[in-house]
Amino acid sequence: MEFVANNKEIENKFLSTANAQSVPDLSSTGFHPLKHNFVFWFTRRTPGVRTQTSYEDNIKKIVEFSTVEAFWVCYCHLARPSSLPSPTDLHLFKEGIRPLWEDSANCSGGKWIIRFKKVISGRFWEDLVLALVGDQLDYGDDICGAVLSIRFNEDILSVWNRNASDQHAVMALRDSIKRHLRLPHSYVMEYKPHDASLRDNSSYRNTWLRG
Repeated sequence: MEFVANNKEIENKFLSTANAQSVPDLSSTGFHPLKHNFVFWFTRRTPGVRTQTSYEDNIKKIVEFSTVEAFWVCYCHLARPSSLPSPTDLHLFKEGIRPLWEDSANCSGGKWIIRFKKVISGRFWEDLVLALVGDQLDYGDDICGAVLSIRFNEDILSVWNRNASDQHAVMALRDSIKRHLRLPHSYVMEYKPHDASLRDNSSYRNTWLRG
């Protein structure tokens, strides 16, 4: 497990204050490897402030992990979503995939989107993180990662996949997410390909598919 070098101020904002300096190194052998290595990232923008800094430059790596034990140490030290300011994005992606539409693993894909009231989003985010890390979702090899977008009036979960044109895989992923999150029937999931997001420069508006 490796923290971002020379970036302690950023780390400490997203790691719980009491334990930010005490995360041990679990990179040695003898632990239980995950099927995929993962990286937690975050994006934080100041509301109302215009900047020339690109979105890519705003994405910061928090921590990476490759074993069950390292995941739990990382996750237990991460700040809870309810304590983070708006607007903030938390990303959990497979190692080697950046949380960008243009990344080679993402550019032909899209994302399922679920909107939540702020008081309950943390529980669903945790369930989704556990499902991804544990490789529990159907078509897991097609999944790139997940995002929790913390906004002023709602929080938004999204699951990114590699191939938006594979309708069967897209719908099977939707059904798997519904089962693992135990979503009430009243919740509507929306799907949007990343090339559509690039065209309208929007992550969550003008979705193409609802189900």
